[in-house]
Amino acid sequence: MKVVVVGAGYVGLVTGVCLASKGIDVVCVDVDKEKVDLINSGKSPIYEKGLEKLLNSVLNKNFKATDNLKSALEDAELAMICVGTPSKEDGSIDLKYVEKAFDEITENSNDLVIAVKSTVIPGTTDYLKNKVKEKNFSFAMNPEFLKEGVAVNDFLNPDRIIIGCSDEKAKKVMKELYSSFNCPKLFTDLKTAEMVKYASNSFLATKISFINELGNICKKLGINVYEVAEGMGYDKRIERKFLNAGVGFGGSCFPKDVKALINKAEEIGYNPKILKSVINVNEKQPLKLIELAEKHFDLKGKKVTVLGVAFKSNTDDIREAPALKIINKLIEKDVEVTIFDPKAMNNAKKVFGEKIKYANNVEKAVEGKDVVFIVTDWEEFKKPELYKNILVIDGRKIINKKEDYEGVCW
Repeated sequence: MKVVVVGAGYVGLVTGVCLASKGIDVVCVDVDKEKVDLINSGKSPIYEKGLEKLLNSVLNKNFKATDNLKSALEDAELAMICVGTPSKEDGSIDLKYVEKAFDEITENSNDLVIAVKSTVIPGTTDYLKNKVKEKNFSFAMNPEFLKEGVAVNDFLNPDRIIIGCSDEKAKKVMKELYSSFNCPKLFTDLKTAEMVKYASNSFLATKISFINELGNICKKLGINVYEVAEGMGYDKRIERKFLNAGVGFGGSCFPKDVKALINKAEEIGYNPKILKSVINVNEKQPLKLIELAEKHFDLKGKKVTVLGVAFKSNTDDIREAPALKIINKLIEKDVEVTIFDPKAMNNAKKVFGEKIKYANNVEKAVEGKDVVFIVTDWEEFKKPELYKNILVIDGRKIINKKEDYEGVCW
């Protein structure tokens, strides 16, 4: 089987390389020639654990990248759309990249299965299907469930594979694609598969905002919310995962997906109160670190370090990261801000430029500072000895410091 993966970002590159590692012939297509050349030289344009090593094991064997979609589609049985679906200003999904990829695929091929792997609101794949109903295409909706930082392992060892199909041809091709994967496989219609993705991400985001709201209550009551979460987690109906109170969620999925589902619900005349509360809690949570610091002293003119800019450890992704809100608010308050992140410094520099300072390591970052905000749970930050005589505001509960210490929810 020959598969064309359109888009070489987090989802597309991981999907393409992992499928190639299973013996499938894969061509990954991206409009960014510089990115294509980087991939073909054996370098990953994103930081993702294990990805570059796996890339080099399949490169020039049964995997390659190109910016020429037309040539890539020759003899292909399946084209997978893995491009971004960002939010518009009103929170609705922006399908311009999906539609562009789809239009180019259908203009340069026929009699092909087109699988949408990008996260799209229910009804999108049916909409695309209707655009070319006079042609002989089959359609699948195959949502991804990859966690940044462990995406390769998630793809190769999935909890489940969800596949929506328009017809038997699509089902046959998708069954063959995943024949070597030993996990539950659920075949549905197109809209159901789309909704499974949104339901999953919205539920996980809800767990995070719930435990953060509970943590805010516990903070005022003098209760350790982490002990509460442990007690809750023993209940098999609840489980402990995603109950780590802190600064809230970020990244390329949870914020935009919940907002897109809210927008879609309102479009069809339903007011999704719980989902709106999830976003409301999450948007306010990062700034609670600043509120805690201001209980100790006025921040104006102080030297402050923010440790961690990536939205989570083991990635360089800063999209919707809680640290961005914190840094911007500190800049507004006329604070001297220094940041350090093991992987996300280049991305941070693109956002903040000369407005802040950048440290080369965690030791230099905290030296001589009045306050340190811990925002990402990198292993490098888990050393209590780094923070002697410094006020620490911990957003991730990663250190044990008895004096000059505040946890956001504990």
